[in-house]
Amino acid sequence: MDMLEPLTAFFERTRNDQRISNTHIGIFAALLQYRLERGFCNPIDTNSFEIMAIAKISALKTYYRCIKDMSDYGYLRYVPSKKKNRASKIYFSD
Repeated sequence: MDMLEPLTAFFERTRNDQRISNTHIGIFAALLQYRLERGFCNPIDTNSFEIMAIAKISALKTYYRCIKDMSDYGYLRYVPSKKKNRASKIYFSD
């Protein structure tokens, strides 16, 4: 699979989706970068602070809102961890 396909598909889907903001786009791009750095696995196990650093956002509330939005809208599937020291899972719909 071409590594740009998920990003291209995301942009095609979001083109007319007024619910998606630049913050959603930044977080999605950061998730793809994180995924690429880990061998393009699906799902990825991650903590919010890792993605927030790549996306250059500092508000935890904004991060969780955008991740939940993208999960609710079908752009990805977010499975939060119930424990603070355990990573959450993010599934991509390749």
